[in-house]
Amino acid sequence: MTDTVDTTPPPTATSRRAALVGAMFLMATSAIGPGFITQTTTFTARLGAAFAFAILVSVLVDVAIQLNVWRIVGVSGRRAQDLGNSVVPGGGYALAALDVFGGLVFNIGNVAGCALGLNALFGLNVKVGGAVSALIAITIFLSKRAGVAMDRIVVVLGAVMILMTLYVAIVSDPPLGDALRETVAPGEVDFLVITTLIGGTVGGYITYAGAHRMIESGLTGQENIREINRSAVTGILVTALMRILLFLAVLGVVAGGVKLAADNPAPSAFEHAAGETGLRLFGLIMWSAAITSVIGASYTSVSFLVSFSSWIERNRNWLVVGFIVVSTAIYLMIGTTPAKLLVLAGALNGLILPFGLAVLLWVAARRRDLLGGYRYPLWLLALGAAAWLLSLYLGWNSLSDLDDLWK
Repeated sequence: MTDTVDTTPPPTATSRRAALVGAMFLMATSAIGPGFITQTTTFTARLGAAFAFAILVSVLVDVAIQLNVWRIVGVSGRRAQDLGNSVVPGGGYALAALDVFGGLVFNIGNVAGCALGLNALFGLNVKVGGAVSALIAITIFLSKRAGVAMDRIVVVLGAVMILMTLYVAIVSDPPLGDALRETVAPGEVDFLVITTLIGGTVGGYITYAGAHRMIESGLTGQENIREINRSAVTGILVTALMRILLFLAVLGVVAGGVKLAADNPAPSAFEHAAGETGLRLFGLIMWSAAITSVIGASYTSVSFLVSFSSWIERNRNWLVVGFIVVSTAIYLMIGTTPAKLLVLAGALNGLILPFGLAVLLWVAARRRDLLGGYRYPLWLLALGAAAWLLSLYLGWNSLSDLDDLWK
């Protein structure tokens, strides 16, 4: 086994494109995790067709954030923590600490999602399902070409999720006219729902998952700006497509007057839409979402450490494996996702977005030397600044959740 993910620029245009597609899907599938599925189902049941407007707004904000993150990281050719240390002494170390801790705790939830998926798909014991899923993820990083294996698995499973959800969306027969009308003229607007969606798709490690993989694929520099932009937007649109299909699948059920199970709404929606087949498909979708999130969280969290030490870089894959092992061991010991730890990790992830985005925007505005002299577009900087102000609001909301720890 090689000790690190293959970070050498791919020798051919075809292999580089494959790695770039992997980066796009890594970002998308990192966002599409167990929480993503539960949130979308819950909010659709609560808001009905009006949830379409929340999806539209969150996608627009996500695009604004990722366009800035991918361009700054891509043009500079440096990871977020390296830019952080260049701007604020110790800033990169702080960003890495927040990301690694938040990623570790949420990875426990990802392993739990894998277990729930295999339980719905095969009736497998949840602890066995979590352990088996972790072994599958570890096998990917123990392969001789871990980077290539990771790229391929997230693309394949991302496609599986989309196709299976599309099938359920068609079967559930949602009121498309209502959804389209509510997209632009909603009967109800819930800003808390919108901010929750944004935090779930570009919060924490997810913000940097695709961008870090992109620069390791060799796509950097001013000459590649057009491809960098296209990749950032495509990754967000893949996430949005999955959100829309899942929304439509659930909308078709709730619009028919079905009341979803309060304790487990997502499998309930799929079962009502397509019977036993729907429940099995839910298991496949949940497992695919969770295992790709395990891969994304583990890879990205360790990517925040590799530039601090040559030893870490040489032993990168072993550290990713260790990250997965620790996450799984904690899950197996407690048997469920630790609620209080998730609240704390959510709060820390809420801090990562405004802190990390502020560092990157400062580089764009004041540190042209880190961008090779590139003159950053004013319109994109303004767009990023507006998204940063919103991220402050998100961060404040996440910090307020810390009160739950002491109740």
